[in-house]
Amino acid sequence: MPLTGTGDVVAAARAAGHGVAAFNVIQLEHAQAIVAGAEAAGSPVVLQISENAVRYHGALAPVGLAVLAAARAANVPVAVHLDHATSAELVDEAVELGFGSVMFDASATEYEKNVRATADVVARCHAAGVWVEAELGEVGGKDGVHAPGARTDPAEAAAFVAATGVDALAVAVGSSHAMTTRDARLDFGLIAALHAAVPVPLVLHGSSGVADRDLARAVEAGMTKINMATHLNRVFTNAVRRALADDGNLVDTRRYLGAGRLAVGTEVTRLIAVLRAA
Repeated sequence: MPLTGTGDVVAAARAAGHGVAAFNVIQLEHAQAIVAGAEAAGSPVVLQISENAVRYHGALAPVGLAVLAAARAANVPVAVHLDHATSAELVDEAVELGFGSVMFDASATEYEKNVRATADVVARCHAAGVWVEAELGEVGGKDGVHAPGARTDPAEAAAFVAATGVDALAVAVGSSHAMTTRDARLDFGLIAALHAAVPVPLVLHGSSGVADRDLARAVEAGMTKINMATHLNRVFTNAVRRALADDGNLVDTRRYLGAGRLAVGTEVTRLIAVLRAA
């Protein structure tokens, strides 16, 4: 099945009232697991590579080309997305490699600077046929610093979308990046208000910290794209720990990384069902 545009995947989910899962990739095993989980669910999925993951690999091309290849080999629609890029140069590289979408994140800057920088990225990406997500109301949680009190104002969000032309908007509604517990408290009333005010799909970042029932409620209230990274990393790591603990002589990396890959694929299938049941 050909590589699918993120905008197409998100639009179809929004029209159906479903959430679409967007999972972050660090290693090839992540991409393989996510694709396998989506195939088992018979559902589209978004593979995301963050700027932090690019920094880990030393460059975008090696991991980016591998993820694009995994997407093209899938038998369900798979989109490839650049997540949390703060560099316009990195955005340009992703577009050149063939990514269908980017998330440009200038949310840590003051509002007018965020608007100007985002609008410039949108203009260049749209000229190349690339879908753009941005963030307003910093979600927080980078480097382990949680900011559950951050909130996005609906009127400001609507103005931001109009001024920048973004295709989707990540908003702060109570979640936080890098949580290893699933007890974040979402503001469902705010999600509904943002959904009513903002004409483009809403994106929930920091979804690893949100319980299943609240992920479903968030979709019902108006969220469409649901981003998750830390939770799958935890699932992967726990499976690797078990494999190594079960066999103290294990040295073949395929054996324990394979265990992590299998566990993540199973969890991806389960999470997709949660989002589609909303």
